[in-house]
Amino acid sequence: MRETPAARTSVPGAAAIRAAAVAAALLTVAAGLGVRSAAGGDVAKYAGDALYTVLIHILVVVLVPRVRPGTAAAVALAFSWAVELAQLTGVPAELSRQSTVARLVLGSTFNAPDLFWYAAGAALAWAVHRRLPAGRLARA
Repeated sequence: MRETPAARTSVPGAAAIRAAAVAAALLTVAAGLGVRSAAGGDVAKYAGDALYTVLIHILVVVLVPRVRPGTAAAVALAFSWAVELAQLTGVPAELSRQSTVARLVLGSTFNAPDLFWYAAGAALAWAVHRRLPAGRLARA
């Protein structure tokens, strides 16, 4: 499908997409911290899982600004699932004992319901991304 001149002017360039994605990443981290401070237990944990995948999706957009929404969501979901499944090996648990950053990124203990919440986060990120101007063009 060919772009119309109007479509070209309404779609932001790579730098603008990256800047918006960085802002979205900061908002996502703030949302995660907000949920943890306002709620506890399963609500905070599973919201954090979903937001983790949303953040990975956004970081994919930072790296590849013109990525299709479905591709970014699939990469984010695959990464999230890979990290969760790696927890079955015990390697993330060992790294988490040595580093706070590793604990935040890799977690430590496998939890099967997390796989669902990662998928929910990927679906949310896909739904938002596809409605953005660059996402609409990438779908075409």
